[in-house]
Amino acid sequence: MMQLIYIYDIKGKDRRDFNRIKRMFYYRLVKLNMMGCVWKTRSVLLVPQKMEQLLDDFFKSFSNNIEVYKIKTKQIESLNEK
Repeated sequence: MMQLIYIYDIKGKDRRDFNRIKRMFYYRLVKLNMMGCVWKTRSVLLVPQKMEQLLDDFFKSFSNNIEVYKIKTKQIESLNEK
């Protein structure tokens, strides 16, 4: 099963602008109902391929304020699990 990794970095002109953008970004991300999200850290999302168009559109809506990269992968292995 193909999975997608999105790596993103939120940008702002100053601290106030950054905090405003970050608040909007995470508010809207929660609204997407990311129950299919396998893994989330501060700036990385791992999602199934079926969510690709939804997240592509979401990140495009923040295109002036975010830098984002997408990686397509078939296998991911955790080094922390036993």
